[in-house]
Amino acid sequence: MSARLQIGLLVFPRMTQLDMTGPLQVFAALDDADIHLVWKDMKPVSSDTVLTIAPTVSIANCPRLDVICVPGGYGTTELLCDNDVLEFLRDQAKEARVVTSVCTGALVLGAAGLLKGYRAATHWNSRDALPFLGATIACERVCIDRNRITGGGVTAGIDFALAVVAELRDRPTAEAIQLSLEYDPAPPFNAGSPTNAPTQIVEIVREKMAKARAERFERVKLAAARLSDTTLSQ
Repeated sequence: MSARLQIGLLVFPRMTQLDMTGPLQVFAALDDADIHLVWKDMKPVSSDTVLTIAPTVSIANCPRLDVICVPGGYGTTELLCDNDVLEFLRDQAKEARVVTSVCTGALVLGAAGLLKGYRAATHWNSRDALPFLGATIACERVCIDRNRITGGGVTAGIDFALAVVAELRDRPTAEAIQLSLEYDPAPPFNAGSPTNAPTQIVEIVREKMAKARAERFERVKLAAARLSDTTLSQ
């Protein structure tokens, strides 16, 4: 490994950009880190907003990483059976100090076989997919299980990244970054979790996500079957 910390964030079409840009902002505050935005090629990828993200390195040319992070978003559905991406993650995980994800990126780690026997967090609407991929559901905002660090949905990415910095550097470094970002959440409503949000709001959001959830679960089941076939063949 390089003396400098090598951090790789996967980028892909239809990703939720805040899953990646939240951690990116935290990691960018480290003076001794090189940050790589990794995709199959160097063409810009469209996120789930108007923001387009340009990769900085291709999968083929990516250096060995200390930190590999998979963000989430609707585009993770396509990644669950993407051999190129899954093999890249498995290869990088062999030497990475921490293997990480934000939101539904955890499902991609699971599809690569990297969460079997681990506790993991993900978006609340996808938690029940984790056991299909060998993981145990963790409901906390950031879950640390050995060298697997997983964050909950979207905005948890900032909390997640601060936890990664504390693990790899130290708490004062993470606290200094938090202060520099003035990360002092005080949301205007207590509706950020299905356990706190009004029932009618939870139902509205569940209905909005229902189609994507159904498509994702079909792909999760395929990914789980592929994992089972791989295990049986070994």
